[in-house]
Amino acid sequence: MTAVSLVKQSASPGDYWELLKPRVMSLVVFTGLCGMIMAPGHINPVLGFAAILSIAIGAGASGCLNMWWERDVDALMKRTHNRPLPAGKIEPDDALAFGVILSAGSVLVMTVAVNWLAAALLAFTIFFYVCIYTMILKRLTLYNIVIGGVAGALPPVIGWASVTDSAPIEAWVLFLIIFLWTPPHFWALSLNCSDDYVKAKIPMLPLVKGVKKTKEQILLYAAALFLSSLIPYFIGMATLLYLVVSIVLGIGFIGLSLGLFWRKDIGMKLFGYSIAYLFILFLTLTIDRVLCL
Repeated sequence: MTAVSLVKQSASPGDYWELLKPRVMSLVVFTGLCGMIMAPGHINPVLGFAAILSIAIGAGASGCLNMWWERDVDALMKRTHNRPLPAGKIEPDDALAFGVILSAGSVLVMTVAVNWLAAALLAFTIFFYVCIYTMILKRLTLYNIVIGGVAGALPPVIGWASVTDSAPIEAWVLFLIIFLWTPPHFWALSLNCSDDYVKAKIPMLPLVKGVKKTKEQILLYAAALFLSSLIPYFIGMATLLYLVVSIVLGIGFIGLSLGLFWRKDIGMKLFGYSIAYLFILFLTLTIDRVLCL
C-alpha cells in the first residue's frame, strides 16, 4: 500500500497518537523537564505543567508534520511503511490540519501561560524541525542529522527559559550535550537501515561516505560528547556524583563506538545504549540539582 492509498477505515485515536511520535516526544519532554529543574528559581506548578504540556504538544506536532511531509518516503521504508499515513489510515489533509493546529496551540499556550522567550524558542524549534530539517536538509545533504540536531537539542533550553525567562550559558551546555549526542545516535541506527535509505534516496552518511567513514565520525562525536558531558561539573552546575556517572557513561559510549570497527552488528546495541546514556546522564544532573537545593 502506498502513501496515496485511499483510507479504507476510520482512523482511531491510536492512529493519531502514533502521528505524534510518542517515543521521541517522551525524550523531548524528559529533557525539557530536566531543563526546568536545573534552572535556578521556581515556577508555579500549574505554569510548569503548562510549559511541559506545550513542549510535549509542540514535539508531537513536529512529528506529525514530519510524517505528513515524508509519507511518500515512509511508504518505501521497511521501518516506517506501517505508519498511519503510508498505511492509509489517515488522510494527508487531516494529518496536516492536526499538526498545524497542535503547533499553533502549543506556542499560544506557552506565550499566554509562561513567557515570550520560551514561546519563541518553542516556535523556532517546531519551524526548524519541520521546515529546515524535514523539508530541506534531510533529502539534500549528508549533514542532515548534524544540523537538524539543533531542534532536538533545544527542549532543555526551553524548559530553562520557562522558569527564568532567560537562556544563560548553563542552558546551552545542556543543548550542546544533546546536539553532540544526536549524530552518533542516528548514525548507529543508519548502519542497520542502509537498504531503507537507499530506497528512499536519503543521503545518510553511510551511503554517501561509506561505512568506515561513518564509524570514524561516530567515534569522533562520541569523544566530543564525552568532553562536553564534563562541562557541567567544571562550571559548577553539578557535583562529583555527576562527574563520576558522566565519565562511566562516556567510557561506555566510546567503547561501543570503538567496537563498531570490529563488529558492525553492534550498531543497534550502540543505538540502544545511546538512549539509555542520555536518559541516565540527564537524570543524574537533575537528581544532583535537587540534592543540592
